[in-house]
Order: sequence, then C-alpha cells, then structure tokens
Amino acid sequence: MAKVILICGKICSGKSTYAKELTRQNHTVLLSVDEITLALFGQYCGDMHDTYVERTQNYLFDKSLELIETGINVVLDWGFWMKDERDYVKAFYNTQNIPYEFHYIDISDETWKARLKKRNSEVLAKETSAYFVDDNLAAKFGALFEMPNKDEIDVWIKQ
Repeated sequence: MAKVILICGKICSGKSTYAKELTRQNHTVLLSVDEITLALFGQYCGDMHDTYVERTQNYLFDKSLELIETGINVVLDWGFWMKDERDYVKAFYNTQNIPYEFHYIDISDETWKARLKKRNSEVLAKETSAYFVDDNLAAKFGALFEMPNKDEIDVWIKQ
C-alpha cells in the first residue's frame, strides 16, 4: 500500500529541498501548500492568507487520498509546526488506514537565520518562488513552531 510522508520543520529549514529529493528517489508525488498558494494568490494576500492556506491543506488532504488509492506515495510539504496539526494528520490517516511517516528537519537557529537571509535575497532577485520572510514574520513563525518529541517522528534529519 502507498504511504504518506509528512515533512515537519520550521520555514526555510530545508523541507522543500528534502521533499524534492524524496520524490526523485521514490515513486512519490509532492504536494506543497506554498507552491499552490504562491501560484494562485502571490506573495501578499493579506488577511486572507490563513484562509487560503487552510483551504489548500484541505484540498491536498483529499488529493492525497486519491493518489494513495491509485498506489502512489505522497509527500506533504507544509511544516506541521504545531503538535495539534501533527495529531490531526495522524488521526486523519489512521481513520483511512493509510500508513504515514513523519520526517523532521532539525536545524540550528544560526543555520536557520542564514538560510532565511539567503532565501530572502533570492526572492528579491526573483531567483526563486518562495515567501519573503522579514524579521517580524520570522519571529512570529519561530514562536508558532512547536518542536516535536522524538516519539512523534519516524525520521529525524539533523542539518
């Protein structure tokens, strides 16, 4: 049976790079919230951002079920920052009897800040399609992130 791989980690921790590598190594489809929301709504969608993200996540959960039903493995790349999100997704796939793995990208604060700076410069230079994360947004996202416990994670990747 096909399975779901859930990529957990802070913004700009290397999740998308890791997820793309998984798709190359396995018979896997990558489903990314950021990819869809950026393509449809652009960099700045204001007060609607959280609504768009939630709608996109719900769509991708349903799409993942379709893909798994056809025997295709799925990678969900959207961070799963909070324990409640991780618990929800476990329950969602457990009720469907679908196997899943959580992969966590563990990154030091120093490396994280350097990656944010690099990515922001690439966004400004239009070298990548990603969100620009200023200092205020980085602080907000950093405060939202709840580091998982070892027992929540199947594959722990230290960066």
